[in-house]
Amino acid sequence: MTRWIPLESNPEVLNTWAEKAGLVTSQDQFSDIYGFDDELLAMVPQPAKAVILLFPITDSLDENAKQEDETIATEGQHPVDKTVFWMKQTIGNACGTMALLHALANSPVTIAPESPFAKFIDECKDKTPLERAQLLETTSHFATIHEEVAASGQTMAPSAESKTNLHFTCFVQAPSPPAREDGTPVREGGMRVVELDGRRRGPVDRGQCTDFLKDVAKFVKERYVDNTTSVEFSMLALAPPPL
Repeated sequence: MTRWIPLESNPEVLNTWAEKAGLVTSQDQFSDIYGFDDELLAMVPQPAKAVILLFPITDSLDENAKQEDETIATEGQHPVDKTVFWMKQTIGNACGTMALLHALANSPVTIAPESPFAKFIDECKDKTPLERAQLLETTSHFATIHEEVAASGQTMAPSAESKTNLHFTCFVQAPSPPAREDGTPVREGGMRVVELDGRRRGPVDRGQCTDFLKDVAKFVKERYVDNTTSVEFSMLALAPPPL
């Protein structure tokens, strides 16, 4: 398996990656989320368009994810809008780039024409999630960006062969489809919170979205933070620049 150097989770690193990839960071950029309380969430610039979470990989979280994937495969879930961009992760330690790709691809942000991100998304049209992963393996669009940014963090970058117990995932919002795949109507309309993790079998619906940032914070606290004693968490929001 091809392996990259893990990315550090901080706004400077993610914004450098995003700008090199093509995001117009004068309009949107990544900012820290300092906690789950309303007062701390209110410090995040609005509107938040995506949330990237770094969390510790534990046996219990892995088992929960496996069981959830199996349940979705056999019983289904609330349908996810078909326009949501998702791709499989096949490169070791590339979860940071995967989360960034998912965040930018599914958010109303301005991308520079002819940028690496714009070219990659164009090449991904009509490709399956695995074919997109294979494209990421063979293209030079992001391997160089990832390597440069990974080496620019505040701590010494580990080698590509290092194994990390931390993983990035991404949350976005998407419209609820009007009908299920079998044609039956969906009762709940509006927006949905969707989790995009390249290690999973596909996008995972996380429920109705009434206040995106608060909904994601509540889910992360209940599903991730409350199920481990680890403090190795960080969250960043893709949103307008701080005033």
